[in-house]
Amino acid sequence: MKKSLLIVALLVGLGIMAFPQSGIDNTEKPAPTSIGMVIYSQDVETVWNALRLANFAVNTGDTVEIFLLGKGVVVDSLAKTNEDIKKQTEIFLNSGGVIQGCGTCLRSRNNLSPQVCTMSSMGDLYAIVRKNKILLTF
Repeated sequence: MKKSLLIVALLVGLGIMAFPQSGIDNTEKPAPTSIGMVIYSQDVETVWNALRLANFAVNTGDTVEIFLLGKGVVVDSLAKTNEDIKKQTEIFLNSGGVIQGCGTCLRSRNNLSPQVCTMSSMGDLYAIVRKNKILLTF
C-alpha cells in the first residue's frame, strides 16, 4: 500500500514538472493588443459568440476590428432580427468599434445599404490581416 502511494505521488510530481502551468496569471493584466476578427459564418450562435468575444476584448483594453466576409455579411440582417446579436453589435459599435463588410458579398445579396457595417474591400481585409497581432476567424 505504501509503495503504491509512493508511486502515485511520484507520478503526480513528474506530471507537474513535465506539464507546467502556462496559463495567464489572473493577477496580472496582459498588455493591450490588437485583434482582427473575420466573421464568415451565418450561424447565429457562432456570430453571437464572436461578438461577445470582441466586446470582452474591448473591455480589457484591446483594439478589435471586425470584417464580415462571404455568408458573414448576413450579420447585418441578423442584427435586425435577433435580439442577442443586435445587443452585442450595439455594444461593440457604441464602444467605438467598426465593422466592415465585403462590398462584393453585400452587393451579391442585394444589400446596398448595410446598417451595422461599412462597405469595404479586399484591401480593407488585407489591412486588418497585416496590422493586427492576432487574427481570429469565425
